Formats: sequence, structure tokens, C-alpha cells
Amino acid sequence: MNYCSQCGASVRFEIPAGDNRPRHICTACDFIHYQNPKIVAGCLPVYEDKVLLCKRAIEPRNGYWTLPAGFMENGESTRDAAMRETREEANARVSNLELYTVTSLVPVSQVQMIYKADLDDLNFSAGDETTDVGLFSEDEIPWDDLAFQTIRNALKFYFADRKTGKYPTRHVDLNAPPGTYIEAPPKE
Repeated sequence: MNYCSQCGASVRFEIPAGDNRPRHICTACDFIHYQNPKIVAGCLPVYEDKVLLCKRAIEPRNGYWTLPAGFMENGESTRDAAMRETREEANARVSNLELYTVTSLVPVSQVQMIYKADLDDLNFSAGDETTDVGLFSEDEIPWDDLAFQTIRNALKFYFADRKTGKYPTRHVDLNAPPGTYIEAPPKE
């Protein structure tokens, strides 16, 4: 950041009084520009013994498979954001959303929240950011073509949990560089 969005003056990068980390501070109006993590919300839509995946039509990871998810908008809850992203990316309707995975992606200042959900019907199709969408059983998942580690984690957790019928909320911290596989044990 070079300029203040409030008045247009230049900014300095230092720790404000009473704070504990550097922030961009306007040199003219002293406005403090806080930059906070972005929230991604999505669904792990389940229909019988299969899950719904979308093939990405956008970067990053164009051409790879993922769960329907995206950035939360102002004025919506994480649950609403997950349902909206599922409609936008897969033209699918879901219900019975339960928070399933919460992943802190420390290197990219992002938090991803995936809800396990029931896919309401088989009326789904590719959306604007998707080239293909389909239902996959565990042995059909394109494991080598998944877009993100967070999606791989959610799917692995789901298929393991399905065997017990218990779906605890999983908390994962990914502190390593993107692409590194880190799996945290569930906290029950």
C-alpha cells in the first residue's frame, strides 16, 4: 500500500500506539489501514455415497477439481456464502449445512470454512467459473487433479468419517508453503 484510501496521502508502515504489529498509517490523517484475512466458504455436497465436485474454469488452478467454494461477500453469513457459491459454481441446491472443516491458511492470510451439506437433487450443471461438475464416489475422486490441499483434506476427512457416521468439525492450520500437505488430527 502506498497511499491512504481516505485522503490520498502517502502511508508509512509501523506499529501504531497500543498495537503489536505493523500497519499502514496515513502520514496526513493518521488513518490506520487494517488488513485482515479473507474468508472462503463452501460446501461438501453429499448425495447418497457420492460428493459433488466442480472443475475450475478460472485461476488459480484452472482445470483442477474442487468443492464449490469462494470468497464471502459483505452482508452474508458463512452459511449463506457457502450456499451461494454452490449455486454459482454448480447450479446446485443444498440443505442441512453443518460446519465441517475450518482451515487457517497462514501464508496467504485466508480462512476456509467448508460445510457438509445434503445435495437436494440431481439438477446441477457447470456455472460461469466451472467447466464441469459431477458426482464422485470415494474411488472415483480425481485425487491427483484436486485444486487445493484444503479440498483434499476435507474429502479425506469425509470419507474416513463416513465409516463411523460421526462428522466432527475439523480444525486445520496450514502454516507451510502452499502445496504442502499437512493434516491435523480432529479435536473431539
